[in-house]
Amino acid sequence: MSDYQVNNPATGELEATYPTATEQDIQQVIEQADTAYQSWRHVPLSERSALLHKVADIYLDRQEELARIVANEMGKPVAQAKGEIGLVADIYRYYADNAEQLLAPNTIDVDTGTASVEKRPVGALLGIMPWNYPHYQVARFVAPNAMAGNTIILKHAPQCPKTAEIIVNIMKDAGMPDGVYNNIFATNEQSATIINDTRVQGVSLTGSERAGQAVAKEAGGALKKVVLELGGSDAFIVTADADIKKAVQGAISGRFGNVGQACNAAKRLIIVDDVYDQFVQEFTDNVRAMTLADPLDEQTFMGPMSSKAAADGLQKQLDSAIQAGATVLVEGGVVKDKPGAWFAPAVLTDVTESMDVYRQELFGPVAVIYKARDVDHAIQIANDVPFGLGASIQTQSPELAAEIAEKLEVGMVTINSPSGSEANTPFGGVKRSGFGRELGTLGITEFLNYKLIRNKAGA
Repeated sequence: MSDYQVNNPATGELEATYPTATEQDIQQVIEQADTAYQSWRHVPLSERSALLHKVADIYLDRQEELARIVANEMGKPVAQAKGEIGLVADIYRYYADNAEQLLAPNTIDVDTGTASVEKRPVGALLGIMPWNYPHYQVARFVAPNAMAGNTIILKHAPQCPKTAEIIVNIMKDAGMPDGVYNNIFATNEQSATIINDTRVQGVSLTGSERAGQAVAKEAGGALKKVVLELGGSDAFIVTADADIKKAVQGAISGRFGNVGQACNAAKRLIIVDDVYDQFVQEFTDNVRAMTLADPLDEQTFMGPMSSKAAADGLQKQLDSAIQAGATVLVEGGVVKDKPGAWFAPAVLTDVTESMDVYRQELFGPVAVIYKARDVDHAIQIANDVPFGLGASIQTQSPELAAEIAEKLEVGMVTINSPSGSEANTPFGGVKRSGFGRELGTLGITEFLNYKLIRNKAGA
């Protein structure tokens, strides 16, 4: 049986199965990408830009349809899925509009003659993308690299094969030349084959630590550039002078948006002692009022998790924390009397360093609240995890925000808002959250040949 299946997480029903690639398919897609690169790299930026604008237009034209498919495949509430599609269009347009500037050569002052660094593509690239934002994750890899002149081989998550096929159709409808964007329903072993092929020049993965380790090992052995965006356990720090009502609403959306299944979700709420009781009361009241509902309903905020396996895995982590002595402020967990992957939101406190979950990522609707003595203690708690993706600070003092932000060991800091993503700002982290950046001015820099052209006039 193929791993590529549509299992509706709201109903538990198997809706479609897609065949896994054959070895012949693997070789064919590598050849297609490599062949296309030989001509695509010479296509003028203006023509690439026009194609990406068409891609953005098609996404917006099909926004309703695409959002409903995402809801069926991985459970994202349709209103949030529409927001994802809107961001995808923004990403394609950002690179279509700014690539000429981003790819302009850099001149170097030299004693004699001239020197410049030209930014050139490197070839076919492999992208291994996850299910939680099945269009957005692809766009932030494809848009900058296609504009740079690279070609794409895309292995999507096994849970989202219909979305994977639709992305191919969008590219074709936009007029993308054959072989520039290629989807492949590959196994993990076949992905290793692709990485090790000499025609493939790099790989980008968004996924788990385990997947990142496996891909990095293959890429390292093949001497290939790799970009990894892995897990996160982002801190959401609330200081004594914060607007508590706004902080609570930010924490709700930051922790429970996309049913808590985001690498940069607000997984650890760190509240300074002075406002701890007020925050906890208002936050838990809001969580208790949340209802699980049909992801296809426009009014739904909380749908099912992406899969039964994901819900069961989160339940094990929740049970482990409770058995180790964590306090349950809001009781939640797997909904046993409904088919599918339904998981009621839960809130914990009194999670200590001796518990496994203290340094684990909780990828789903479980919030952990920590009480900090003061700002310094909040920073200490925030940094005391193996991850370093992002963090959010809630304070009305710009000076305090700047002080905290400087001390946080993360790749992204958001002030007075939950962490998010924008087309024109870089995304990525440090420590076990991976390395490299996507989006913004940095998103186009990862897979380029920075070619020095040195003319020593008169030498």
